[in-house]
Amino acid sequence: MTNPMREPTYFILAALQQEPLHGYAIIKRAAELSQGRVKPATGTLYTALDRLTGEGYVRVVREETVNGRVRRYYALTPDGLAALRFEAARLAEAASVVIPHAAMGWA
Repeated sequence: MTNPMREPTYFILAALQQEPLHGYAIIKRAAELSQGRVKPATGTLYTALDRLTGEGYVRVVREETVNGRVRRYYALTPDGLAALRFEAARLAEAASVVIPHAAMGWA
């Protein structure tokens, strides 16, 4: 991923850092990590997960049937973790341009 990530993509990948999660858990974790800014709708989430799977950033690691419905658990791949870390470093570098000025009351 050479372009900057959109915020929903960033928090979807961040939600998967610690453990594989199913869709609803990804939505909840992304909302927690983003302090409520990112709450992907179900359709949006699965479209993003399909895209991220195609790009090799996430993969399905387990399926189970709950109340007759298939529940898929997604995990970060090594490429997904690298892309997430690259984006975090990019954002930190961008923030470093502004934060010192804000601390001095200039911004």
